[in-house]
Amino acid sequence: MTEIESAEKTPPRPLPSAGSDRVRERPAPLARLVGVDLARALAVFGMFAVHVGPFPTAGGGVGDWFLELASGRASALFATLAGFSLMLIAGRFEPKTGLAGRQARARIVIRAVILLALGCALAMTDFGGAGILNFYAVYFLLALPLLRLRARTLAITAVTLAVVTPQLAYVIRALLTESMVHSIDAYDPLARLCGVGVLDLLLTGLYPAITWMTFVVTGMTLGRLDLSSRAVQRRLAVVGPAMIAFGYGVSWLVLRVTGGAQKLTAGMAAMKDPAAMKDPGMASGSFDSPVGGGLGGTDAWGLLAAEPHTGSTFDLIGSLGIAITVLLCLTVALDRLPWLRRLAAPVIAVGTMSLTLYVGHILVILALPGEAATPPQSASAALLLCFIVGATVFAAVWSRFFRRGPLEYLLNGAAELANRVR
Repeated sequence: MTEIESAEKTPPRPLPSAGSDRVRERPAPLARLVGVDLARALAVFGMFAVHVGPFPTAGGGVGDWFLELASGRASALFATLAGFSLMLIAGRFEPKTGLAGRQARARIVIRAVILLALGCALAMTDFGGAGILNFYAVYFLLALPLLRLRARTLAITAVTLAVVTPQLAYVIRALLTESMVHSIDAYDPLARLCGVGVLDLLLTGLYPAITWMTFVVTGMTLGRLDLSSRAVQRRLAVVGPAMIAFGYGVSWLVLRVTGGAQKLTAGMAAMKDPAAMKDPGMASGSFDSPVGGGLGGTDAWGLLAAEPHTGSTFDLIGSLGIAITVLLCLTVALDRLPWLRRLAAPVIAVGTMSLTLYVGHILVILALPGEAATPPQSASAALLLCFIVGATVFAAVWSRFFRRGPLEYLLNGAAELANRVR
């Protein structure tokens, strides 16, 4: 969860010059990077909605709508934008090589170490394993071998991950037993320290790297594309909605044709029970839980579902379609409507300090008196509005005096150690 670097520091893209095989360079358009910041701000608000938004009601309503819209998809958008940010560090259109490449990889490793430390610290609180920062650290490290790949190769890799990893994750989880998990955790210093160990980060947590790397690699692919190109925009305008239609539409159809919808409905009912969500003992796992993800109770029907955090191929494709469409729409809107950028400036500021606001909103939740942490017992539309307005006001005021958020300064300062790499 890193901030967007300034457009001036973004590696330029090559443009062919008339009558010459050489290329000249010009800076990438600022609107594209601002669009990423705005998309990240929406992801922040989506996480707020999941963590402090209104509880679902027995007969449906605004609570169900908020959770259905944000659950899983906000964090998926975050992970996709994380991949995009990696390309800002490693080289947007041309991967950095030599000394610059080694220093870029060192910056990513330093950021991963800091995010792992922050994530473990938050996991030691009542928020438990619902945080995403330690998972981000693993994504960053796993992405290191992919930093020099071209957009086409990254896209093929993302497609392969989306098709293969959900089935692979299901098989591995089905083979795991409680005793095996306890044995692994007993020798895992992370599990002993904060309760979220390597096994959780890679396979059994809320954002397991085995499937969520699909989002990161897709974000890396987008980072290698020229989003200001009309041709690229037209292709993404087709690809994004098509992925949404395929991921959610085909899943809906297959589950009803096969009868799997009825079997999954019974399991999902407990997850959407308002009473269960208000129970402090169930709070940490009451939302964003994978269908059939419990050890010893895996459900193969979950492989056909597109519900949030099922980790199925359909869920990955549908969520990615939403992420691509959101990023494209915001980029095009900011590019073609200059007044929109001025109007949305306070919200864009939220995206520039997403790490600070993500950690901050968790600390505020933990500070609420007499509350269950995830989600708090006072979760409501009013509390959600307070979080959104508070974050926007803080970001708008802070950005008038400082270029980065507080934690972003820490992250960037530590990453400067990479300049010592030779």
